[in-house]
Amino acid sequence: MGTITDIFGSMVFDDRAMKASLPAGVYLSLKKTIDEGALLDPEVANSVADAMKDWAISKGATHFTHWFQPLTGITAEKHDSFISPAGDGGVLMEFSGKNLIKGEPDASSFPSGGLRATFEARGYTAWDPTSYAFIKGKTLCIPTAFCSYGGEALDKKTPLLRSMEALNRESVRILKLMGDDKVTYVQSSVGPEQEYFLVTREMYDQRPDLRFTGRTLFGAKPLKGQEIDDHYFGVTKPKVAAFMEDLNEELWKLGVLAKTEHNEVAPAQHELAPIYTTTNIATDHNQLTMEIMQKVAAKHGLVCLLHEKPFAGVNGSGKHNNWSVSTDYGVNLLSPGSTPDHNMKFLIFLCAVIKAVDDYQDLLRLSVATAGNDHRLGANEAPPAVISIFLGDELTAILESIEKNEPYAGTEKIQMKLGVDVLPKFVRDTTDRNRTSPFAFTGNKFEFRMLGSSNSIACANIMLNSAVADTLSGFSQELETAKDIEEALHDIIRKTVREHKRIIFNGNGYDDSWIREATEQRGLLNYRTTPDCMPHLLDEKNVAMLTRQNVFSEAELESRCEIMLENYNRIVVIEANTMAGMARAHILPAVESYCADLARSAEAKKEIAPSLRCAYETDLISRLSVLTDEIYERVGDLESAIRLVDDTPDVIEKAELIRDSLLGRMSELRIACDESEVLTAKSYWPFPTYSDLLYSVH
Repeated sequence: MGTITDIFGSMVFDDRAMKASLPAGVYLSLKKTIDEGALLDPEVANSVADAMKDWAISKGATHFTHWFQPLTGITAEKHDSFISPAGDGGVLMEFSGKNLIKGEPDASSFPSGGLRATFEARGYTAWDPTSYAFIKGKTLCIPTAFCSYGGEALDKKTPLLRSMEALNRESVRILKLMGDDKVTYVQSSVGPEQEYFLVTREMYDQRPDLRFTGRTLFGAKPLKGQEIDDHYFGVTKPKVAAFMEDLNEELWKLGVLAKTEHNEVAPAQHELAPIYTTTNIATDHNQLTMEIMQKVAAKHGLVCLLHEKPFAGVNGSGKHNNWSVSTDYGVNLLSPGSTPDHNMKFLIFLCAVIKAVDDYQDLLRLSVATAGNDHRLGANEAPPAVISIFLGDELTAILESIEKNEPYAGTEKIQMKLGVDVLPKFVRDTTDRNRTSPFAFTGNKFEFRMLGSSNSIACANIMLNSAVADTLSGFSQELETAKDIEEALHDIIRKTVREHKRIIFNGNGYDDSWIREATEQRGLLNYRTTPDCMPHLLDEKNVAMLTRQNVFSEAELESRCEIMLENYNRIVVIEANTMAGMARAHILPAVESYCADLARSAEAKKEIAPSLRCAYETDLISRLSVLTDEIYERVGDLESAIRLVDDTPDVIEKAELIRDSLLGRMSELRIACDESEVLTAKSYWPFPTYSDLLYSVH
């Protein structure tokens, strides 16, 4: 490995590579497209394509692909070589502006939610010049948007870019009204923290549930879990450290700003966090991060688990989405500054976020809704399903003073003194952190903590950008008719605080009393599962806002609702079938075999000593016999429930049936199987246990 500065971005056609390989005029034109959204000149595209090809070939690339993010939740790519036939029987290395700008993958096999019929195959990929091309293996990957023949977005990037345009448009609009003549554009930035588990490949291969579903469907509590908190920030094991070292190098080559790594709370759980970057690029980078994690793990004989809850009873994995908004001249609009009570730009954007989150709680909740994340939210390692905002004492006090039209008294700056002269003294932050809050202000950004570890961050940021943009638009409409801008700004802030303070909560989100207060007294939403929240995507107010901001068409929203519910249904049914198969083919035979050997052991003892009761064998056989009968009956119940789900055609009814019936049957089967695991001798049990899996990586 060379120095970090040598390898960082070495496989990316970034600004350095473009500046070195493009004519000055072409470079400046492309930069204007990237920075300001100017229309791309076709001649510029041809020059860029030629330079990009030469650069990629010099790095060992032989193929190119349009790298896109369909509605599967993962990335897609189709590789074409640079070669074209030459007249002398040889080949030429060609790559044109047309190849760069547009591709035509088959759209019929990707989820479309009815936007495409099976026989309608044509789709288009379109180059996203705001996200740098990169080399993966021997392939030049060109980040692209993906749409149907009719122009409907079939991916996550297109609506994300639309939402960023909406936020930029409305942010610039209100800043101009506030007297900011300097601002040209505004961008949202994100730093997504990524949690994951590592297990050995050998043990992973012995667990059908991990292989087919990404999580363990059975497993008794390990002898030692996370009870003594000795794993969090603990010394990294050598094998994990070697994995992290290789992971960093591969990510740095791709320009991913991997910054922080550490052990997480649960055994075998870890985290990687990047430096912030533009939301679109951060989304691309996070998809790359998850892919590279799995590839690097394989090189080390490991498997990287990105499921939100791979092990019951220990912490699951989330992805904290740290979101902020900045101007082109470098001002973070969510930074309070030294006098937040007088920082009008900060206060108006803070209020826009507060109102947006309150008005569109349902959109934020459904943006993170998956079958996997349903197991994690509200499980005391993740926020509850109720959306609330943590602001901390200082900001809450400032907003209260504005609401009451009273002067803000200020917050005393406290110097920390640790009682040891050699230790440095420092000023304490004006507010604590709140890890139980779904949406927490953390100094100069908001941390949306509800995302699951396997989620694309695009969905949450689409909804957040769009809701804040629409709220800013409403503020601007008020300012445009105001006689006194300063007075109107104060009125907007005061009104926002008065009407939306119910969403602000600085307490313990894990406390049951908070959930009661939130729903019964404050009227906040509590959508605990995907079937509870997903249909609300099509609520009139949500469709109106998202179409008003040109982020989605109504047809695109309808398709996404159907796709996400279908995905939920398919995932849970696969899990249910896997459970039934494991119980029938593995667990029942293993327990029966153990019982038979216990019976033979008891018979042998009685031959030697007829008076022996053989209490150990007899009692164990008795309990295991009861359990095997229970398992057998519950497998049958589960299979009946699966058939009922399969026979239900309506996607919403199917999801509700899964929630109300199938999940309960799965839980009942698991209880009986997990007790059987505890009572069955380890040598008979057909799968690696939780103790094996969580402590297998040394």
